[in-house]
Amino acid sequence: MNRDQRFNHCQLICLQGLLSFAMVCGLVHSVHAQPATSGNSKAPNAFQWVNPIPAGQQHPRLKHATFRSPSLGTDVGYCIYLPAQYNEKKSAEKRFPVVYYLHGGRPGSETKSIGLVKLIDEHISSGEVEPMIYVFVNGGPVSHYNMPDRPDAQGEDVFVKELIPHIDATYRTIARREGRGIEGFSQGGRGTTRIMFKHPELFVSASPGGGGYATEKKISENDGYESENLRFAPGDNVWDLSRKYAKNQKPPLNILVHVGTKCFNYENNLEFMASLEELKIPFERLIVADAPHSAKIIYEKQGLEIMTFHARNFSQSN
Repeated sequence: MNRDQRFNHCQLICLQGLLSFAMVCGLVHSVHAQPATSGNSKAPNAFQWVNPIPAGQQHPRLKHATFRSPSLGTDVGYCIYLPAQYNEKKSAEKRFPVVYYLHGGRPGSETKSIGLVKLIDEHISSGEVEPMIYVFVNGGPVSHYNMPDRPDAQGEDVFVKELIPHIDATYRTIARREGRGIEGFSQGGRGTTRIMFKHPELFVSASPGGGGYATEKKISENDGYESENLRFAPGDNVWDLSRKYAKNQKPPLNILVHVGTKCFNYENNLEFMASLEELKIPFERLIVADAPHSAKIIYEKQGLEIMTFHARNFSQSN
């Protein structure tokens, strides 16, 4: 072994020693290490129609339930918040308005947005806003959309045609448009906007939040394509649907668009609101200062205003 070979050999031994020391101290991990998995583990984003409430998110006025979907032939889960007044003896015959809350994420689940329940309950229990029921919807494999040629991914129809009738038949709701509202954030904001324009006969009050209207515009301008591998039915987007609704506007919708100034969808929400103004579709806006893309932070800051908006529309309609 010549001098250069001996030098390189010493360097290799030193590097191996330093690497071993670092691994023992936890400074680096072996490139061969793999996370432990179990045979019954599921993928992080695996979709399920039924998702029980996690232990850490339980609330005394929130429960999980299911109904049998006629179209899917399977059980579908939902979470429902019943205000304290619902179970009072003096209110045994009273019926309550309902807000249907559409989760964000894709896919999501009926438990995705239940972190809002604590805030919702505080405002209702304190008497700051009239009592109302909140139903947290499972939006399906592609959140709140009906997917062409995918019978298992008709999230909109499962909600509109199956869940709403089930809720009205099972709970003491005001089972008509005047007692029904819709709200959602992010993907749920997109879903709320599309569904309110498609079904204004179902909702008197609608509050889409933080929706990705730039993505919806891309869908509108590209024959339904959101991406190369994801295509919706042409026309099934908020831009085309708002233009269609603007021609008639019956029955009239009460709309509150809400978004935070630090939300990554802030600018495209402003663009969409400008479009509503051009179309002469009346709406209210709630711009939450310094709020990021977070329904929880928006509710912590100004959730009472959103709830009051729904309550005001319910009371004016009854």
